[in-house]
Amino acid sequence: MAPHTVTRLLGVVAVAGAAAVTGCAADAAHADDAAEYPWHTDIVATTFWVGEIFDPTAEDGSQVMSTYDANWIESYGGCDGVSADGDCRTEPRTADTGYFPKNMTPRENPFYLDLPFDDVNDETAFAQRGEVIPWADESPYREHVSDPAFSLMKNRWVRLSSGENTCYGQIEDAGPANYHDADYVFGSDDRRPADNEFDGAGLDVSPALNGCLGFRELDGLGDRVDWQFVDEDDVPPGPWRTIVTTSGVQQ
Repeated sequence: MAPHTVTRLLGVVAVAGAAAVTGCAADAAHADDAAEYPWHTDIVATTFWVGEIFDPTAEDGSQVMSTYDANWIESYGGCDGVSADGDCRTEPRTADTGYFPKNMTPRENPFYLDLPFDDVNDETAFAQRGEVIPWADESPYREHVSDPAFSLMKNRWVRLSSGENTCYGQIEDAGPANYHDADYVFGSDDRRPADNEFDGAGLDVSPALNGCLGFRELDGLGDRVDWQFVDEDDVPPGPWRTIVTTSGVQQ
């Protein structure tokens, strides 16, 4: 088990940071010619949240835990939404609160997402990760490529665009449906996700990202995004930097 590192507060005021979403929106047209990582365009994005249980009979049907954190709901600080009648439900997020949850105070970044590459628990992905993950040969990742208690994916940043909105989030889980879709996740040819489940969704995003990106549906299959990996040094100020998750794998 990798040591747990307490998330660091960066002192960015959430409401002030929310204004950065509009300021960054002009960058949504993929104008960053210096970008190191390729764009993945017009990808179906669904919404998930810490504490959600969408299928209690499925092995991966609960967000009480994530593929990287067996106690995700505890690490995060509770249900990322509204708890009612023993159920954890999502809620609309708005700019006036920096898209943060309205009924709890998160301990980790509420701007989170997953991609279909579980580099810790999926045998195929673990075997491939040293070859397919672009930053696998960079420190501190190269020292841990063969370490099953260390993820090369967890906490990495992603830039997402939908319409005129551009937002940023950290990878904190794997899915949907597929867990070793390297051709889609790391490919440079704008490959479609390999799995057709959930209308071919290629990622799940948190309620904060749902609100920040201006999704039409609170919890549906009708929204699409463009996305690309981005190095932390290239992540601009915004509500996504109010809390940055740095915890390691916890099994």
